[in-house]
Amino acid sequence: MTHSLRIPDLTIPARPDAGTGWPAGVGPGDAGDAAVADVDVIRVRGRARLAGTVHVVGAKNSALKLMAAALLAPGRSVITNVPRITDIAIMGEVLRRLGCGVRFDVDDPVDPMVTVGGVARSRSVTIDVPEQPGVEADYDLVRRLRASICVLGPLLARRGYVRVAHPGGDAIGSRGLDMHISGLTRMGAEIAGEHGFVIASAPDGLRGAEIVLDFPSVGATENLIMAAVLAEGTTVIDNAAREPEIVDICTMLQRMGALIDGEGTSTITIVGVPRLSPVRHATVGDRIVAGTWAFGAAMTRGDVTVTGLDPALLEVALDKVVMAGGLVETRADSFRVRMDERPRAVDVVTLPYPGFATDLLPMAIGLAALSEGASLITENIFDGRFMFANEMMRLGADIKTDGHHAVVRGRERLSGAPVRATDIRAGAGLIIAGLCADGVTEVSHVHHVDRGYPDFVADLRALGIEVERATAPEEPELTI
Repeated sequence: MTHSLRIPDLTIPARPDAGTGWPAGVGPGDAGDAAVADVDVIRVRGRARLAGTVHVVGAKNSALKLMAAALLAPGRSVITNVPRITDIAIMGEVLRRLGCGVRFDVDDPVDPMVTVGGVARSRSVTIDVPEQPGVEADYDLVRRLRASICVLGPLLARRGYVRVAHPGGDAIGSRGLDMHISGLTRMGAEIAGEHGFVIASAPDGLRGAEIVLDFPSVGATENLIMAAVLAEGTTVIDNAAREPEIVDICTMLQRMGALIDGEGTSTITIVGVPRLSPVRHATVGDRIVAGTWAFGAAMTRGDVTVTGLDPALLEVALDKVVMAGGLVETRADSFRVRMDERPRAVDVVTLPYPGFATDLLPMAIGLAALSEGASLITENIFDGRFMFANEMMRLGADIKTDGHHAVVRGRERLSGAPVRATDIRAGAGLIIAGLCADGVTEVSHVHHVDRGYPDFVADLRALGIEVERATAPEEPELTI
């Protein structure tokens, strides 16, 4: 079938020469760059216990979308409490190639809690958006960062035309763009695919529409909200995602002048406005990183205080820790988890927020692998989330998977072994599991971990863990 699009005459600005703009320790040539980190390994010695205080900075899944939202307003926006991770660096380069000026700075003032080894884990990012941003996001960056698809909505709203390479991302299952495309089509966009690009055109502008999502997709909800804020008329999104990161984006957009109601519920109403203004906004704390440390404390029978997050955003996960026998104390922006005995088996079912987060499933399986009894773990979000189970089994975990279900029979101890991170959360889960094993566990492909956890090794050391990061030995060449 042939697709015909009306393509307006667009002038794409030259990319400004603003230096690298990459956060220190994360950009090209630094240890955090994926090209380098791909050959790094993290080694931990088992029979260890997490104890101490760790601070959580801004959420990766929010900061990336906040950076894209800045495209909606010409001028200078500043986003603070941004995590110092490789995904943020990649998104900065995506925006730079769209003609934006992007600069990363240390958050000022720097709280001692967010500094590890003299290096701040969070940054502020200043984004100077031109009146006519570019319209094409290239494959070489989009393939490394699926979240870059979120520039589709704001660029379509601003320019009336956009070409975005079909995204890559973690290998955790199919994550199609059907809901993004069908929602934008209902708003008057003409969309086609060509040579690996998603091409969208709305030369007459977007208009409000009633949209019902088949599933409460976070990405689709974000893209449609960002498109709707500049559309003509009223847009209603039913079965919208309710994640705290959605609320964070809506809060920023409201401060920019957007008219949004219902954020945090399943029905979001947006009344389009003709123009938005740049703003300064602080990123919400990362509930997934916080949850990683909560489960880590439970798995290692440790005692960890996590600051920088409202524990209400992690209610279901913390309830599971309590059910497993942990003691949880909460305050307004922190919580403490202590586990004195071997955990009890707990069943877990992943669901859209406010249900148990799919990103915490590797930690739930790690806890189940060490618990007394058998746990049933059900994954309802991504069909490939259990890919890492084979790596956990290399550590001695007793796991039987069947479709979307896994039965995990707990053992007193695991056994250290070389394993491979298959995605961001699996990498963190394997490292934490290694703390509960005999001997040394070596986790390779830790560039995945760098994409979601700023200074993970430094945090482990601060919590009393013997850990090192090193370059993996080169594999010998084989010839025939």
